[in-house]
Amino acid sequence: MAGIYFHIPFCKKKCIYCDFFSGNFSREVKDRYLLAMMRELEVRRKELKGEEIATVYFGGGTPSLLFPDEIGVLLHSAGCCKGAEVTVEVNPDDVTAEYIANLRKVGVNRISMGVQSFNDKELKLLGRRHNARKAIDAAKAIRYAGISNLSIDLIYGIPGQSEQSWRKSLEQAIALHPKHISAYSLTYEEGTLLSRLRDEGAIAEVDDDLSVRFFDMLLDTLEANGYKQYEISNFSLPGKQSRHNSAYWQFTPYLGIGASAHSFDGKVRRYNPSNLSLYINKVLEQGVAYEEEHETLSQLYDEWVMTRLRTAKGMNLKALGERFGESYLAHCRKAMQPHLQQGLITITRGVVRLTRKGVMLSDMVFRDLFYDEE
Repeated sequence: MAGIYFHIPFCKKKCIYCDFFSGNFSREVKDRYLLAMMRELEVRRKELKGEEIATVYFGGGTPSLLFPDEIGVLLHSAGCCKGAEVTVEVNPDDVTAEYIANLRKVGVNRISMGVQSFNDKELKLLGRRHNARKAIDAAKAIRYAGISNLSIDLIYGIPGQSEQSWRKSLEQAIALHPKHISAYSLTYEEGTLLSRLRDEGAIAEVDDDLSVRFFDMLLDTLEANGYKQYEISNFSLPGKQSRHNSAYWQFTPYLGIGASAHSFDGKVRRYNPSNLSLYINKVLEQGVAYEEEHETLSQLYDEWVMTRLRTAKGMNLKALGERFGESYLAHCRKAMQPHLQQGLITITRGVVRLTRKGVMLSDMVFRDLFYDEE
């Protein structure tokens, strides 16, 4: 099995925290971009070595700025297997029952909606186009149009956010009965407007203690309502995990199509340029635009450890030894000991998992378990 990711870099307005490649482009540029994506997919399908396409994900940017027929053409070219999971990210402002019904007609069966907050003041600060009422109406329209597999994205740690407002956002999200909720701590990426506002003193980061309380509220509230945490930032009702994202964490091969998209075949990573004109021109002329990175065994080990520890399934030590050898296993066992004593990880029947405390300090745990080639 394999997956395909389509990057749709179009946005009407860029959110202040976003560091993904996106922008506002003309209709002519969009048409050429879609043509280039079709060309790239045609040329690069062989990288998947005949594997069936089990998941397709349209991310961005704002994929809901595409017409359903345009998404349908790309989806048809992907050639999914029966029962494939097909996800499209949408902005609440773009959602109507008719739009979602037309997505459903072309084969989309899962929607991921970027809500981020149900507090209008917080949404305005983040630079979102929608308000809370529109997000609620959009969720209802998605269900009315016949797509029940809805995922909602939320953000905590927004400047000025209180425990009360975060609790209300969680309660409102749950009231909409999504099958899946992703919740992320706000991050200050270099080069974003959010970081500049912080550096200028216009806004202040939420302190660590409050961030911990937000995270504890997230876990307690979602667990009490039947959502299982299957990855650090992802929660679902039983059987409704994101199959596409889960495949990333299991090193399943995937093909990334579009400007700035990444691909991985299990050993080699390929990166498309984060430049629309360069991507379009190279693909239309040569069929591909990527650069390759052949990762070392240590780099693959580091990624393998991190992705598995991020998930509820955890990291199987026997599988680690079989994949990377006894020296890597010995290094991992030794590096784990301090974190085991501090209660940041547990080991049950040879499977290592982060504890709740460990999740909050996961970056430190990962760093200590990584393999230093020097």
